[in-house]
Amino acid sequence: MPAINSRGRGRRTISEINMVPFIDVMLVLLIIFMVTAPLITPSMIALPKVAKAAGQPASPVQIMIGKDEAIQIKLKTDSKPSSVSAVAADIVKLEPKVKASAADATPVVISADKSIKYETVVKVMDNLQKAGVSRVGLSVQTGK
Repeated sequence: MPAINSRGRGRRTISEINMVPFIDVMLVLLIIFMVTAPLITPSMIALPKVAKAAGQPASPVQIMIGKDEAIQIKLKTDSKPSSVSAVAADIVKLEPKVKASAADATPVVISADKSIKYETVVKVMDNLQKAGVSRVGLSVQTGK
């Protein structure tokens, strides 16, 4: 029942909202969230597992990008200089099997110096993709 003001001639109801219970509930909820938030563990991602490869491919085509962005194409014992724009055409000429189906294709491995621009490596990969080369990988050095 609303509070009644008894002053004056008539009886009037007080039309004020009591905020104390609302503030009490909000403070309790804030404390609950502050206590439980550090206890919640972040979700873990379950990555798919794959078996190790039986071994390295017999003779991959290697693209070596040096510090001065000079490109060398190595196939077995042969080595040929190339440029970013012509690297895909040169590889297809040297080894036509790079455009075969994914299972039978000769792999292409890009080895780039760590100090060159990332853009150069991406351009080489883009040119290879446009030429239809299906298996392209990056060579990295495993470290501690």
